[in-house]
Amino acid sequence: MGRLIARARRLGEQGEVPVSAIVLDHQGRCIGHGINTREKQSDPLGHAELMAIRQACSLRGDWRLNDCTLLVTLEPCPMCAGALVQARVGQVIFAATDPKRGALGSTIDLAQHISAHHRMKVVGGVRSEESKEMLSSWFKQRRRRFDGIGAIQSQTDLITC
Repeated sequence: MGRLIARARRLGEQGEVPVSAIVLDHQGRCIGHGINTREKQSDPLGHAELMAIRQACSLRGDWRLNDCTLLVTLEPCPMCAGALVQARVGQVIFAATDPKRGALGSTIDLAQHISAHHRMKVVGGVRSEESKEMLSSWFKQRRRRFDGIGAIQSQTDLITC
């Protein structure tokens, strides 16, 4: 988890939301890794977990990750938690809880939801304080630096469909 947090911190220094994830197979080998790309690619689907899952499934040639573990620096959101259930990931380990959007126990627990056809083991809070501090600091800096910047400046910035 320490390496993931360090990786996420470097990502934050480059202007991206500092979240990093990896998928380990049953032997502990990394078969997928991901970083957030929401800011750089303006992609709401650019979550670290989705990238890591996609890469692991591609490498294995199978969408089922029953014997795998996903490690991530922030509790997965509903979209990512749903993807983890769909990919049948065996275990998820995360650092910081997300009291606003966390979907593996904080606001909802999709791993235990009645609609979940797969049950995975969830371990939260691994190096939580370190990850929370990093994320909190990044968002404070972001708010200070970009307060009011980044909005569409005029109608000419809109794409005509």
